[in-house]
Amino acid sequence: MQATVENGKVVFIHFTLTNQEGEELDSTHGDEPLFYLHGADNIVPGLEQALEGKQVGDKVQAVVAPEDGYGERSEAPPQRVSKDEFPDDMEVLPGMPLHAETDDGFITVWVTDVTADWVEIDTNHPLAGETLHFDVEIVRVRDAHKDELEHGHPHGPEGTEGHHHH
Repeated sequence: MQATVENGKVVFIHFTLTNQEGEELDSTHGDEPLFYLHGADNIVPGLEQALEGKQVGDKVQAVVAPEDGYGERSEAPPQRVSKDEFPDDMEVLPGMPLHAETDDGFITVWVTDVTADWVEIDTNHPLAGETLHFDVEIVRVRDAHKDELEHGHPHGPEGTEGHHHH
C-alpha cells in the first residue's frame, strides 16, 4: 500500500517552480528532494492543498495564485537601513531573509539591495504577487515523529528524536 500525503506525514518532493512567463525560479532536480511536514504550513498553502491525498510516484502540476502562495504585494516601499545597523562580520546579500523586531513583534523582511553604506529591505516576499507554477513528483512519504509534530517541522530525512532548537 502506498503512503498517502496527509497531515502528520513528512513528504519528500522533487519540484520545479516557474513563474507566469515560464522562467525557472527554483528546482530540486539534481539535488536532494525537499521534505516538509504536511499540515504544518511548511510550504505555501496552495501547493500543500494540491498535494493532499496524493501518493508516492504521483506527479502533480499546481498553479498557485498569489493569495495561496506568498500573498499579494504590499504597496509599502522598500526601506534603506544604514549598514552600521548590522554586525560587522555579517554578510548581507540580496534575496536574504532577515528577522526584524517591530512594535508588533518579529517580522521577516527581504534584502533587495546592498551598497557600501546601506541595505535596502522589503516586507514583501520576493515572490509576492506572483502566480506560481509547480511541477512536483512525490518521491517518499513517512510518518512524522512525535517531536517533529510538536515542533511543526521535520528534523531531517529520517527524523530524530530529541532534536533541540538553539
